[in-house]
Amino acid sequence: MQAHDNGYARIAGIDEAGRGPIAGPVVSAAVILSPSFSVEGVTDSKKLTPKRRNLLYDKIYEHAVSIGIGIVDPPEIIRLNILYASILSMKMSVQNLTPQPDFLLIDGIFQIPYALPQKAIPKGDCLSISIAAASIVAKVTRDRLMERYHSEYPEYGFLKHKGYPTKEHKEAVRRFGCCPIHRKSFKGVRETL
Repeated sequence: MQAHDNGYARIAGIDEAGRGPIAGPVVSAAVILSPSFSVEGVTDSKKLTPKRRNLLYDKIYEHAVSIGIGIVDPPEIIRLNILYASILSMKMSVQNLTPQPDFLLIDGIFQIPYALPQKAIPKGDCLSISIAAASIVAKVTRDRLMERYHSEYPEYGFLKHKGYPTKEHKEAVRRFGCCPIHRKSFKGVRETL
């Protein structure tokens, strides 16, 4: 890995899940893997089945040097906007790492406000194993949160669509109005207020 070749020992990969939904939090994960990490199949979480993601999530937790999670809830998403909320959740995930990394690899085009050397990598979840691991951890963490919300608000079908704006979800919002975890400024929700 290039960052390892440049003398960085603890490299954190960072990714988020949940920019597109109209309900629920945005969740980021920061993952530090050892250079000897060798779990097969770690790639962009969107390319994996839920079953495979859950399996890899367990393996990543078993073998990672450190994992940090950052969660920003809907009221803060509305206050900041989704881009800044995503960046904040990424920053929080890095703050929650122990030990702290010495270099950050971030999925996407934006760096985060954190006093460490860092590199933003478009499609980084396909190019860096630590970013791919972070994408899996963020996605599984968020999906599990949405499954819990389903038990509180079963009429919306969060178990199935995880808060994304599917036809079924938008119909439920039209029928029942929004619930406390809906992003009230988002299209598909704000029209019902």
